[in-house]
Amino acid sequence: MKEKEMFKVNGFLGVLIFLLFAAGTLLAVRQFTLQESGLFLVLGVLLGIITFLLLSGFTIIQPNQSKVFTLFGRYLGVIKHEGFFLTLPLTIRKTVSLRVINFNSDKLKVNDLEGNPIEIAAVVVYKVFDSAKAVFDVEDYREFVHTQSETGLRHIASQHPYDNVNNDTEISLRQHSDEVGDELTKDLQKRLELAGVEIIEARIMHLAYSSEIASAMLQRQQAKAVLAARKVIVDGAVTMVKSAIDQLRQEGIVDLDEEKKAQMVNNLMVAIVSEKGSQPVINAGTIY
Repeated sequence: MKEKEMFKVNGFLGVLIFLLFAAGTLLAVRQFTLQESGLFLVLGVLLGIITFLLLSGFTIIQPNQSKVFTLFGRYLGVIKHEGFFLTLPLTIRKTVSLRVINFNSDKLKVNDLEGNPIEIAAVVVYKVFDSAKAVFDVEDYREFVHTQSETGLRHIASQHPYDNVNNDTEISLRQHSDEVGDELTKDLQKRLELAGVEIIEARIMHLAYSSEIASAMLQRQQAKAVLAARKVIVDGAVTMVKSAIDQLRQEGIVDLDEEKKAQMVNNLMVAIVSEKGSQPVINAGTIY
């Protein structure tokens, strides 16, 4: 099915046409009453039928709304322009909203790429761009959008890990929300094009580990954060110790052999890396 323009005329012009046929019907009935002629009777009946049929041809289209017309099971066309129109009579009209629709999916429990159970939900913003497809190609386009959105969200969630542990370049659900959202938008657009629906935006609105593994994963994240912080501290300590030894050697303040240099490095590393404040030990020499 494809959209095609429905035959229509301006509604106010249609009202004028209706009034002309109504006046012709009354005139024919009056002439039949005066002259009792069968010709005026037939003419009056025909004009009356046409006048009655014209009443069923008037329709009003609201802003951001379209109507799909069928006649005796045959698809005729679509009117998407707002206003008051006169169309073919006896048609069945199906109203379709062209407004932007916001849909929040339910929280789904799925497995990510690594097999970890997670909870995920998304917000999908869409609108109908082809009213004929939305009406005739699917049973209920709103229900179709909901079902396919959940299917697409499950598919995307299973293609990526929840978090990057060993590979910082790999796309993860938590750290690359924009990339995952763009991928979800493209996937849903392919699925919903059949229904004449355009996906404007799709973004993850809820993401968390499932309750049965949430505590274990939280401990893993905390351990990873501690290791990352330790690495920064150690790297900074090594730089500081190296700078101190180089400065002592260049200025000739003290001459350190390898054993004393190793001892000094050990003491400085312990003092810098330790979480607790170090207590200085002062060598006052030997007392006799």
